[in-house]
This record gives sequence, structure tokens and C-alpha cells, in this order.
Amino acid sequence: MKRLMKGNEAIAEAAIHAGCKAFFGYPITPQNEIPEYMSQKFEKTGGVYIQAESEVAAINMVYGAAATGARVMTSSSSPGIALKQEGISYLVGANLPCVIVAVTRAGPGLGGILPSQSDYFQITRGGGNGDYYLPVYAPDTAQEATDLVQKAFNVADKYRTPVMVVVDGLLGQMMEPVEIKDVPREHVEKPWVADGNIKERGKTNTVTSLSLVGDVLEVSNIERFKVYDEITRNEVMVQNLVEEGDELVVVAYGAVGRIAYNAMEDLKSEGIKTGIVRLITLWPFPYETLQNLPKSVKNILVCELSMGQLVQDVKLAVGDKIPVHFYGRSGGVIFEPNEIGDKIRKIVKGEC
Repeated sequence: MKRLMKGNEAIAEAAIHAGCKAFFGYPITPQNEIPEYMSQKFEKTGGVYIQAESEVAAINMVYGAAATGARVMTSSSSPGIALKQEGISYLVGANLPCVIVAVTRAGPGLGGILPSQSDYFQITRGGGNGDYYLPVYAPDTAQEATDLVQKAFNVADKYRTPVMVVVDGLLGQMMEPVEIKDVPREHVEKPWVADGNIKERGKTNTVTSLSLVGDVLEVSNIERFKVYDEITRNEVMVQNLVEEGDELVVVAYGAVGRIAYNAMEDLKSEGIKTGIVRLITLWPFPYETLQNLPKSVKNILVCELSMGQLVQDVKLAVGDKIPVHFYGRSGGVIFEPNEIGDKIRKIVKGEC
């Protein structure tokens, strides 16, 4: 049965449905409905909820709970995610699974509370110190967010890694009909947990990211990147709405993908053949999809609520084969479908 829910509330409900047993967070707009919802629901479901004294404290609480093998989550918005970066790096270094929800807002600095996608570099390049990546999901509807949050817990357990789910403030605050579907939980044995069970294991498990011997740390990093290779092979998700004969492709993610789709429908009625590649995983990035576009494609337009961060990965994918253009707004300003349409018309006419 579908319910009308805010995107943030739907995300929280999906996490509980996925078996999340602990949540640690700190208030920051526009993600506050997530901790509010968790605080109310966990009282009834037996989960552990703590409003930490800061974002730094919250992410380190996640580390402790994840080390026991529990399914654990935190959420924040852009400046808060920035504060969590050291703890996220520690979680990666200790190979600890967890889910991190980022409801992005405009920056830099405190910026504003309006929707933005200007955290793409932070999210897709690890963010903290050291060599690492995070699997990152970017849903475009509240419904898809609920499915991907549940999937994120499975992926986190399977690969022993933090996983991030990113929505902009627009999707977090938007109300839509949502059905919390059952995404099967993948049971993963966790013999590494620090649960004090010395009697059964015959030893104490230690969970740490500290490694003072260079050769040992190098081996750990190499092994982790083998896992990233596996994630890259198996976990790429993309919606490819490009057909043979399309002359221009829009690349977008999140709520912008919906705006671009409306623009595409208008353009097709004018005879301008346009397709869309909507990223569902920001990392791993769907390089292969963009490298194998139909030969009819003459231009690519990247649409993003930023000054143009996604452009870099698109250019890495297509090289010099296809010209890459950009249309974006920043500061929390959201563009309309007709703005994208106008940009595409200019590209097709050779005016830009």
C-alpha cells in the first residue's frame, strides 16, 4: 500500500525496514526529518537512537556500532557530511559497513539550505584522507530512494564498506506516494565483529584502521582496491534512455533527471531527437554506458545543480569523441525544463 511521505521520512522508514538497529545523527537542515522519524520509530522497534553532540561524534558512534556487526546509519547535510569525513575514512580503513545518507544543500561553507548538487566531488572522490571510494547511490524519486536505501545496507555488508545514498534537498522535502517494498536481505557472516565472544572464537577481535608497518598497510590498501574492482564490475546502476537516432544526450542524476526528462519529451515533439543517461550510481561511474552511445549522438549536455562538477567524469568517459556541454544553476536555484530545452536548441543550431 502506498503512503504519501516526505522523501526524508521515506528514507528513514526504508532503513528501519532493512533492519537498521542504530542511528546516530545531529540536526542540520534539510535532513532533519530523518533523525526525527528515527527517534520516534526506534522507540517502538527496539532500535538505538542517539542525537550526538556533533557530526564528528555521530560518525564515531557509527564506527563503534558497526564494529559490533549491527546495521547502522547516520545522515546529515553538506557541511555535516564534510565534518564526518575523518570518521568515514576511519570506517573505510577498518572495513566497517554502514549507510550514510547525504541530503545536499548549497555551498561552499554554510551556504544556504536550498537544494544543490555541488557536493559531487566530495561524494565521489572519497572525501577523507587516504586511498578509497564509497559506493554512492543517487535516487530520483522517493520510491527509488526507499529501494536504494535497503540495497545500500546489503552492499555495505557484502563488501564491508560504508555506502552513501545522496538526495538533494528538493527530493528530501518533496512529498510523494511511496510503497516500502521488501528488498531481500542478503545474509552475510561477520566473523570479524568485536562482540567480546572470546569463548566461541578463542580470540578477541580488534577492529582498527591503524597500521604502523608500511608493507602491511600497503597490502590492506591493495586488497581493498580489489574489492573496488569487484564493485565496479557488479554494482554500476544507470538508466539509459538513449535510442539509435538520438542526436543529443542529457546526462544528469537525482531530481535533475526528472526535470531533464520533461524537457526531453517537449523536444521530441519538435523533432529534436534527445535521450537521457541518468546516473543511479555516482560511484562506480557508468563509464561504459557513455563510451558506447549510438554513433548518431553528436553532443552531450550535462545538467547539474552546480557549477559543473559532473562534467569531469563525463569528459573522462567520452574523451574527444563527443563535445560535452554544460548547463547548471548554483546557490540553490533550480532550473526549469524550458531552460534545458533552450540550451539544447542552441546546441543543435550550433550557437554554443
